[in-house]
Amino acid sequence: MRFSRWGRALREALVRFMAGRYGADSFYYFLLGVYFVLLVINLFVGSYIIYLLELAALIYAVFRAMSRNIYKRQRENQWFLRVSEKPRGYFKLLSNKWRDRRTHVYKRCPSCKNNLRLPKVSGKHTVVCPCCKHRFDVKI
Repeated sequence: MRFSRWGRALREALVRFMAGRYGADSFYYFLLGVYFVLLVINLFVGSYIIYLLELAALIYAVFRAMSRNIYKRQRENQWFLRVSEKPRGYFKLLSNKWRDRRTHVYKRCPSCKNNLRLPKVSGKHTVVCPCCKHRFDVKI
């Protein structure tokens, strides 16, 4: 019983401390990921330079989370999301292809280059792209 009161008081103190601060976002989690990757690499390599890079990533991530300049941190996060949009989309497509490997096939529209998810049915099919309405034949 006594511990729960102490834990509740600690949680409330942390909530009061974090009020008005930016907190965690996508760029923060990316920086933490970079930190842990560098940490694991440095376990095997033992380089002082890698240690400084991982320390810089951790310090910047904590700085961003504790910052009160919310507008600037939001702009940094929007920049990060804009820059990382294509790689995230590529890995999302790979993930979807792996998830649907037994039931669906992914083909590109020759007109608009959009990826289409088609059912995995053997034979030759005529497909209509939902984006550009282009008709084309696909062999599955």
